[in-house]
Amino acid sequence: MHSPEELTVTTPRGPAAVRVTAPSGPAVSLLLLGHGAGGGVDAPDLVAVHDAAVAAGVRVALVTQPYRVAGRRAPAPAGHLDEAWLAVGDALRVPEMPLIVGGRSSGARVACRTATTLGAAGVLALAFPLHPPGKPEKSRAGELSLTLPTLVINGDRDPFGVPEAAGPVEVAVRPGAVHDLRKGVDETAEIAAGWLREHGWAR
Repeated sequence: MHSPEELTVTTPRGPAAVRVTAPSGPAVSLLLLGHGAGGGVDAPDLVAVHDAAVAAGVRVALVTQPYRVAGRRAPAPAGHLDEAWLAVGDALRVPEMPLIVGGRSSGARVACRTATTLGAAGVLALAFPLHPPGKPEKSRAGELSLTLPTLVINGDRDPFGVPEAAGPVEVAVRPGAVHDLRKGVDETAEIAAGWLREHGWAR
């Protein structure tokens, strides 16, 4: 694993901070990962998936949204998040290299909403928040109606709910885990790396 490269990407919503780690040897694919609404890219599940993917030959970029770079805790509106994410994806993409987009919670939603526009090959959604806690009627399942290979990893005790598998969307349910996916985090990372390998995006 090489030392991470710290980049600043200009977006329509202000600068985004990006930490890019290259694998040893040629990269098989590029994986962009975004953070949750109130957290950062150092969340345990993101770090574990990052490490497992880099070890499997994936170039991984951890993306910090402009509102967090500016020191704000409250997330920007969905449209602003998507605009910034699209700018980062366009800046980092490598011709002929498969692009996989993903993230945890809010970051997973951003990845789902923008995957087609970015021409992504697949989506990795950690702790996808199916609905606000206690409000199952406010479902966000529509954001997962993707035509791309998508892996959702959610805890079975997540108060935000667990999406259902449909079409190219696979769902891996982690026993005993809540929304932070801290329980069994290494196994979660292995599931993600295995899915990347299955599609030829990792070695």
